[in-house]
Amino acid sequence: MLELTLYVAGMACRRCVREVTARLRDVPGVQTVAADAATSQIRLSGTMTYLDVARALEGTTYRPELVHESANENARENR
Repeated sequence: MLELTLYVAGMACRRCVREVTARLRDVPGVQTVAADAATSQIRLSGTMTYLDVARALEGTTYRPELVHESANENARENR
């Protein structure tokens, strides 16, 4: 399982968090979404790619920037 942490420029209020979270939940492969308006960061886990996530926010005022990416080794071992 992949884990991504993104900084999302423009996501600074609860309404913004709801909108960004709703868009990212619909990305194929996304299993969990955790957002923090105070830091403008989103943590995602699943099998999605950063490119898929960035495309989900195209046409909005939100600009995602990859902060951290990691693969969960335990998820790979259990397959």
